[in-house]
Amino acid sequence: MTADALLTPSDPGDVGLDAQQLERAASLVDGHIGTGDISAASLFVARRGKCVLSRGFGRLRPEAGSASVDGDSIFLLASITKPVTACAMMLLVDEGLISLDDKVQQHLPEFVGWDKSPITVRQILSHISGMPDMLPQNTALRRAHRPMSAFVEGALRTKLLFESGTDFSYQSKGILLAAEIVERITGQRLRDVEKTRIFAPLGMDRSCLGIDDFEIEDTVWVGTSMDESADGQHWGPNSAYWRDFGCPWGGMHSTGPDLGKLLQCVLNGGSVGDQRVFSKAAAGAMVSNQNPSHLEAPWGIGWALRDSRVWAFFGEQVSPRTFGHVGATGTVAWADPDNELICVCLTNVKIQDGSLLRRVSNAVAAAVID
Repeated sequence: MTADALLTPSDPGDVGLDAQQLERAASLVDGHIGTGDISAASLFVARRGKCVLSRGFGRLRPEAGSASVDGDSIFLLASITKPVTACAMMLLVDEGLISLDDKVQQHLPEFVGWDKSPITVRQILSHISGMPDMLPQNTALRRAHRPMSAFVEGALRTKLLFESGTDFSYQSKGILLAAEIVERITGQRLRDVEKTRIFAPLGMDRSCLGIDDFEIEDTVWVGTSMDESADGQHWGPNSAYWRDFGCPWGGMHSTGPDLGKLLQCVLNGGSVGDQRVFSKAAAGAMVSNQNPSHLEAPWGIGWALRDSRVWAFFGEQVSPRTFGHVGATGTVAWADPDNELICVCLTNVKIQDGSLLRRVSNAVAAAVID
């Protein structure tokens, strides 16, 4: 199998799925388009390496006459970006260039103060490092259109929330430090590492960190009241600055089918046919709990697990080994190894504290009949 042959279309019944149940899942999304809760969405479902549903809903942008969303429309993923950053790190683990149990200071010697010396690479990828989610100066940095280096400097110097390894706190700044390590070791921008070593081999040709060669107008608008303000237009989620900033914790663009390819690669143990992206060991580690059991906060290497404490909007119907991630723009992507099932639901507004994503996930999981 080549990347081009990955997730080829199939009828639901041929892979043990109930077509009528999948339509129920699609109708949940379409219903929220109809009520105006969201204005754009896509739903992608695959099983046993075959795509059974790839559909768009709504329009790319709010203005009249905007093009319709289809299954290949590009969305800003928000935090689904995080596990992809972790995937880039695992490429280096496979090559022996870094160990997950390396101290962060070994690679970022400026990372000092507040007893940061014990913090490991593993801990910044599984949210137990004590790093904060956002910097206190986050808004000021974005308003001033500061470069990534300013955020990195802030993360290197920021105060910890707690002693590493003693608690769990979902955090973006640990992921930023992981990205900085990847860039220092490779001598390349993270976006280029991902493009050449993950996206290209998997045929994810509509995925990028930042905006790459795509036009913002050809991607899905992120629905937010902030966009109408001067601040929003200057540095908000639809601004030129933020769309191409490429933050490693939330700046990736992609589609349902492309994310399906990445999830399928991990399900396959890191490869697509004879095209190996990650080792079997790396793929297994990414979706296995990395945190001490007494914390009761399971998390993989970048990927959330079904029973993770936060952000796991995979529904209640998936199996315990399910992994994936959710994004604050209203996105979720997950894979259930026990049922060989993949679901990606991308919307442009997070509504009802993620309940739409959970309900869609439940409806998709309920489609399994054998």
